[in-house]
Amino acid sequence: MKALIHKIYSKLGISSNRTRNITKHIGISFFLKGGSIIANFLIVPLTINYLDNENYGIWLTLSSFIAWFSFFDIGLGNGLRNKFAEAKANGDDKIAQAYVSSAYFTIGTISLIIVFLFFIINPFVNWAAVFNTNDTISHELKILMPIIFAFFGLQLIIKLITTIYAADQHHSIQGKIQFITQAISLLLIWLLTKTTGSSLLIFGIVFSALPVLILIFLNFFAFRKRYKTFKPDIRLWKKEYLKDIMGLGFNFFIIQIAALVLFSTDNFIITQLFSPAEVVPYNTAYKYFSILTMVYSIIVTPYWSAFTEAFTRKDFDWIKISVRNIQRIWLIIPLVAICMVLLSDLFYSFWIGDQVIVPISLSISMAFYVTILTFNMIYSHFINGVGKIKLNLIFSIISMVINIPLSLFFVKILNFGSAGVILATCVCLLYALPFLPIQYYKLVNCKAKGIWDK
Repeated sequence: MKALIHKIYSKLGISSNRTRNITKHIGISFFLKGGSIIANFLIVPLTINYLDNENYGIWLTLSSFIAWFSFFDIGLGNGLRNKFAEAKANGDDKIAQAYVSSAYFTIGTISLIIVFLFFIINPFVNWAAVFNTNDTISHELKILMPIIFAFFGLQLIIKLITTIYAADQHHSIQGKIQFITQAISLLLIWLLTKTTGSSLLIFGIVFSALPVLILIFLNFFAFRKRYKTFKPDIRLWKKEYLKDIMGLGFNFFIIQIAALVLFSTDNFIITQLFSPAEVVPYNTAYKYFSILTMVYSIIVTPYWSAFTEAFTRKDFDWIKISVRNIQRIWLIIPLVAICMVLLSDLFYSFWIGDQVIVPISLSISMAFYVTILTFNMIYSHFINGVGKIKLNLIFSIISMVINIPLSLFFVKILNFGSAGVILATCVCLLYALPFLPIQYYKLVNCKAKGIWDK
């Protein structure tokens, strides 16, 4: 079998061990992502039937709202990813363990504090008003919100294990977790429809606990087997190691906040400007077109840590070849996006019937968004991998500031409806796009100076 695989690699011109590893994990990820996508699409109509449009819209908005708090990792996840990869490339296992320990115990402390503060604040918040729904569900939300937030706080810590796997170029782990989560979720929502009446409270508890349980198991498994050498140790927590991660991590932290404003406020904006029910067609279109993003992410994401290692070792030829291959693959994206728009009504009808109506303007806007986002990914994964993110930081801050006002302008003034929200995100991505290839070219040819090299 190994001989056959090596023969295939030879035919494809894949000679680098680094590229072979990426190719292997891309293959695994495609298989897993296919299963995840199927499960995800089956979950949506089941969930709508179980919760109804209003409550499903609340759940989608609530999930986005909780996701905003992921910035409390203050960029340590991405900082750890780059620094762990660098330490491994240099053979410094003890330093790598110190980075892991510093990240785990710092984020653990932060999570404990924010969950505690949330429990204090929760009784004084009118969640029905926050999610623009009727007061009859207010008591249920009062109970549900702290439970979901507690699970989220725990997940913030234990999901660091996926960062370690990614930094060590075992890229398919995220796909494995997502596949397992989606498959079990599908089974659970089916069981809920058969055994209980519609309940946002039960649904929220079950689907908040599930990813946490899976990640806890992965942490125990990883630190007893593959990453036993890097098991977190409180004695290795040191200010200088935290500073190393934070130096890079703080810039990632600001970029994360900007990304949350850019990508996670859409549901909340639609809820406030229209109603929770209007979030459902928006997310239906988003899930459909995100197939393209997910597929392209499978190909591009493994290169992040590989770029870190290659740049540390000054293997610029490999970087150039890899980016050229990623560029060629991207050329397929616009063509597929157009086909998806043409087939969108047929697909929605087959998927969810007449329960949700998605305007064609929303589908076109989503196709445009996916095309821009995937082009951005060609260069952003290299730039993030080598840690030269100051320029990206500036663009992210600008996008964060203008995104919500642009959304309001497109919706309220130009009357674009919910499509205006995603068009605002497109504008925020579009203006910075020409600068990314320029920075890549300068870095890979050792010509970067000033802001291009920071």
